Amino acid sequence: MNASGMPAPAAALDGGALAAAPPMPSRVGSAAEAQRVGRDFEAMFLSQMLAPMFDGIGTDGAFGGGFGEKMFRSLHVDALARALADRGGVGIAGHVARQLLQAQEIPHG
Repeated sequence: MNASGMPAPAAALDGGALAAAPPMPSRVGSAAEAQRVGRDFEAMFLSQMLAPMFDGIGTDGAFGGGFGEKMFRSLHVDALARALADRGGVGIAGHVARQLLQAQEIPHG
């Protein structure tokens, strides 16, 4: 505990939550895998950029989804972002893939 009565940062991160995360691959094995990683990154980026657009939209009214819509909105935004990334996105995926391949010195033809 620190002076304000809050737990110290080191105590808050006991490693339990971090240990549950799946291990991240340290290298991509091929240009195709680098492209997949680039698309995944772009989908995550687009999801973060699209989320604020939906924050101000109400879920009430005659055709609103109410509480259910509010609960599933993030999944909807993620699906939109994935669809955008899979159809070319905004061009981030190619740059990420090239940088991964360049950093690992894998030919990317």
